[in-house]
Amino acid sequence: MEWRTEFTRDQENQIEEALMTVKDPEIDSISVIELGMIELIKGCHNQVSIYVLPTFMGCPALDIIKSNILKAVSSLSWLEQAAVFFIYDPPWTSDRVTEEGRERLKEFGIAPPPEKIDETGEWHVACPYCESIYTTMDNLFGPTACRSILYCKACKNPFEAMKPVSTLM
Repeated sequence: MEWRTEFTRDQENQIEEALMTVKDPEIDSISVIELGMIELIKGCHNQVSIYVLPTFMGCPALDIIKSNILKAVSSLSWLEQAAVFFIYDPPWTSDRVTEEGRERLKEFGIAPPPEKIDETGEWHVACPYCESIYTTMDNLFGPTACRSILYCKACKNPFEAMKPVSTLM
């Protein structure tokens, strides 16, 4: 997240705290900051512009995310004007998910995106429940475009995994 502002450090902290309350509408344990969706915050005095990277092109939750961001930052008494813009350059990639975000995904029962993809383009995911890597893909297509359904052969639980997104693929 990049800051280009004339705000005080305290004001920047307040904006960041407000954005931490904005959860992904489909995964209510992780914030837009933890997902790495906030690319740039610009502002001065009492105005702010927030530039957001969608996790997937055509994500159906963008209007909700925008509304929730505006509501969160509008709660700051000193801020008079806020705007949210979705941008696609640079593209969002799954390596933007913070370490805390990866833990939040696991707490929700979703395996975080794999950090490494092998030379064949295959990716392997550890079970969010037992951490076993003895897992198999049941369905590439999960309940949303950003998730797949897997099965853990160790603890016998099905689970969802966030798909890896990279500019190298």
